[in-house]
Amino acid sequence: MKKKLVSLLACATVAATLLAGCGGSSSAGSSASAGSTGAAAAPAADAGAGHVYYLNFKPEADAAWQDLAKAYTEETGTPVTVVTAASGEYETTLMSEMAKSDAPTMFQVNGPVGLANWKDYCYDLTGSEIVGNLTSDAFELKDGDAIDGVAYVIESYGIITNVSLLEKAGYKLDDIKSYDDLKKIADDIQARKDELGVKGAFASTGMDSSSDWRFKTHLANLPIYYEYQADGIDSTKEIKGTYLDQYKNLFDLYITDSTCDPKELSSKTADDARAEFLDGEAVFYQNGTWEYSSLAEKFSDDEIAMIPIYFGVDDENQGLCTGTENYWCVNAEASEEDIAATLDFMNWCVTSETGTKAMAETMGFTIPFKTAEESPNAFVKQDAAYTEAGKTPVSWNFTTMPSENWKNGVGSALTAYAAGTGDWDAVKTAFVDGWATEAALAE
Repeated sequence: MKKKLVSLLACATVAATLLAGCGGSSSAGSSASAGSTGAAAAPAADAGAGHVYYLNFKPEADAAWQDLAKAYTEETGTPVTVVTAASGEYETTLMSEMAKSDAPTMFQVNGPVGLANWKDYCYDLTGSEIVGNLTSDAFELKDGDAIDGVAYVIESYGIITNVSLLEKAGYKLDDIKSYDDLKKIADDIQARKDELGVKGAFASTGMDSSSDWRFKTHLANLPIYYEYQADGIDSTKEIKGTYLDQYKNLFDLYITDSTCDPKELSSKTADDARAEFLDGEAVFYQNGTWEYSSLAEKFSDDEIAMIPIYFGVDDENQGLCTGTENYWCVNAEASEEDIAATLDFMNWCVTSETGTKAMAETMGFTIPFKTAEESPNAFVKQDAAYTEAGKTPVSWNFTTMPSENWKNGVGSALTAYAAGTGDWDAVKTAFVDGWATEAALAE
């Protein structure tokens, strides 16, 4: 295992260099026990007692996890540290932290591709309480017969819509049922933006590292999904790019009918896009159910809605993009006491009143456990309504993307295309040829 970690750390060094060149940060977020920000702070060992160190993937949920960790420690006496990796830096931070003497006892992988790097460090969860509480074995992440991880949240993403602004422009949600409808309405809003008091139809398609995952990963899921559907597969070593024209059409719409000039997108952040939507400067905003809590502070449930990312392929039957890339794993190299403490903490999060309430109400999660509290998240309810109406959720196939390097290549090509310094052929090359190259390297 140590030999494998040395190899992973070598990759981390390269990844950190690449990310720094893109303006990313390699620092981690907050520590519950240390109460600091900046470099990740591992928990202090307590001789004779188990402790938990959770390396959290979700920056938007950091405060909620800090509170939950504190509540658990107050209830049980078990020390829990939560460190949150900066946006886009999770894998790099995990590699760095795993090399330390006090490594995370609880971490996350994004699915089969992510598991390939970390399966040697995953404790087999077979027979554990948390596995027994899953609503379906479909939420188990397995390596052979071993259960190396469990999904802890099911999420959806689509195009978040300001219903009030849409109605001000003379339209209703029911007027948008296809890509053609979306384009027609967005084009009209963009042409009348001064009259309507907005800066653009869409919030900025930020290609800063805090935001580019929405387009190099989440939007890129659509052409992968439809290709997999057409070919009857669920993974591939060689993507064909059958639906890249539709990908281009939607990306063009995002960057043309926007709050800013496309040349500015390389420096636009996730916070910029959120602020534009919150301030009523944009009608549409591609993001997910995890944004509900921040938006609900400004909007009532009848003022915002999430619609599918209509792709121009099977719009009549398309629902929201629903799935998970969030699997909890336990560090098999931790002490027996720390493993036991971590299993207890994980189980408490999804069974106790305090834990399930925090997951549902504060974090806005739908968790796949029998003891889950129903989420008050309006976007979650809208996803359920689409499914009940017979729409097909778009599965999360981006977990089969061959590597983070592939995503970065696509993101760089998209950024150059938006700025006018690159063409769409470069995006196709990064998407198709880059996939084959990275898939081969992973073998």
